[in-house]
Amino acid sequence: MALAALGWVLQDDDRAQRLLSLTGLTPEILRERLTDRGVLAAVLEFLANHEPDLVLAADALNVAPETLIEAHRSLSQ
Repeated sequence: MALAALGWVLQDDDRAQRLLSLTGLTPEILRERLTDRGVLAAVLEFLANHEPDLVLAADALNVAPETLIEAHRSLSQ
């Protein structure tokens, strides 16, 4: 779920830049630690903290926004 959400975020240059700016992630970190729980949790937290993107991402991924929130909680533990 988190990888799909990251793919969705990266499809839009402005959104991708905002992800990097707000999370402190870099393209190198994303490449090197793509499956790291912390990195994936940061992506979902980025969406959770901006409801318009959360709703758009959920719609694009055909899931409820709550599903993304729950995935974030799961990865954050």
